[in-house]
Amino acid sequence: MSPETVLPILRSVTELRRIVADWRRDGLKVALVPTMGALHAGHMALVARGLELADRVIASVFVNPIQFGPNEDFSSYPRREAQDAALLTSNGAGALYAPSADVMYPEGFSTTISVGGVSEGLCGVTRPGHFSGVATVVTKLLLQALPDVALFGEKDYQQLQVIRRMASDLDIPVRIEGVPIVRETDGLALSSRNAYLSATERATAPLLYKTLQDVGARLIAGEDAVSATAWGKSEVLAGGFGSVDYLDLRDASSLKPLDSLDRPGRLLVAARLGRTRLIDNLGLLPR
Repeated sequence: MSPETVLPILRSVTELRRIVADWRRDGLKVALVPTMGALHAGHMALVARGLELADRVIASVFVNPIQFGPNEDFSSYPRREAQDAALLTSNGAGALYAPSADVMYPEGFSTTISVGGVSEGLCGVTRPGHFSGVATVVTKLLLQALPDVALFGEKDYQQLQVIRRMASDLDIPVRIEGVPIVRETDGLALSSRNAYLSATERATAPLLYKTLQDVGARLIAGEDAVSATAWGKSEVLAGGFGSVDYLDLRDASSLKPLDSLDRPGRLLVAARLGRTRLIDNLGLLPR
């Protein structure tokens, strides 16, 4: 799509299904990139991958109220539809789906999706109800659009595994594609919430990824997970973070805890820096 093209902004399920039906009549494959907006280069990597796998990409922007806890940042989460639409246009998206809360959750809405197993532990402990909210909204988006492929960033790795499990269990006919984390030059994973960081906090934030790399090196060298992650937590706290929600080694597929790196693993961390909660992860293979 050329920069001067007006990006269609869809507000209803009817509009969404109409444009998808039009594309399918032309024999085109469709990709969906679900987001909460405040788009950045990480989201554009999802769009780019979508264009590799399909002919048209729809990005959704919806700040989902049911995945936020009572003391989280729903009201302050950045919303900037005009900028998002411009970025999507310049990166070749075919449409923006931006429904209201009333469209997604009309009066009387009373169904939620709960995914066990991979949703337990990690953010499932520190953000109770979060993954049920994610699974519910993503299920709705997939059924509303019925894309050939849907793309999600690996930064939210537990979320990605929850969505994969949900789509498989419910036989939703869509390919769930994970896209690698996009980072700043200093290693900080791109996130819409990075905007909350002060200048001092932003200078401290890259320590999270550096610590993951250092802990990963210890695990690959044969150190047990308990001692390696305990060292990592102390490094993060000593470096200026206020708290560490978790720093764990998990099986890369099931997310079950690992005592050592004896199979493909994922090292996952969540820590708080000022008022910002940062998450990151690193894939690891045994030596």
